[in-house]
Amino acid sequence: MNIVHATGIAGALQARGVVVVIDVLRSFTVSAYALAGGARECLLVKTIAEARALAAEITGSVLCAEEEALPVDGISISNSPTQIRQLDLRDRVLIQRSTAGTQVAAAVQSDDIFAASLVVARATVQACLLRDPEVLTLVASADHPEDHACAHYMEAIATGTRADLDQLLEPLRRSERYRRLRGGAWPGFPPTDLDLSLQADVFDFAMPVTRGAGYLRVGVDQPNSLGS
Repeated sequence: MNIVHATGIAGALQARGVVVVIDVLRSFTVSAYALAGGARECLLVKTIAEARALAAEITGSVLCAEEEALPVDGISISNSPTQIRQLDLRDRVLIQRSTAGTQVAAAVQSDDIFAASLVVARATVQACLLRDPEVLTLVASADHPEDHACAHYMEAIATGTRADLDQLLEPLRRSERYRRLRGGAWPGFPPTDLDLSLQADVFDFAMPVTRGAGYLRVGVDQPNSLGS
């Protein structure tokens, strides 16, 4: 198996084989917590207008969106796993729009796609390996250290080698961006989002992505289908 690393929309457009789109802070961490909390599915769109229109069509859906990592007027949930965990999402649909994750996922041309973050890293690798791909492409949705750290952590799992996640995340923790986030100075980004997002293998499911009419659907690969 050939493992390829890529970044952003340009990387997604070139991605081959089984493609994993990684967004740790925070889109696909949000998706994982939503699905773990009982959401029926997560629907990914590219624009705020599309998100609002889809929410209007789906009774009882929950809208989660940000623009340039900032809250959107009139949308109470701003891509925050902390906020998602506080909701009763049982059998509801989460509609997501983000600046990185949903845009990059939409650019992938492959029909075999997973959304991923650290909290579902190992389960995602297991689901990918079950497909026995010739090529596995790990796409960091943005050129951020946490997305690259997740990609390298997943590569280590896939190849049976050891990865020190704390070391991989050290560039993030040394950054001014991290200090600002940890200090609670970023609107719509509670510091607890960091704690929820930077834990590995919290959930034992993967999140396959399929195409719908004007959106991407994120669902669940059940644990018993992933093997040990």
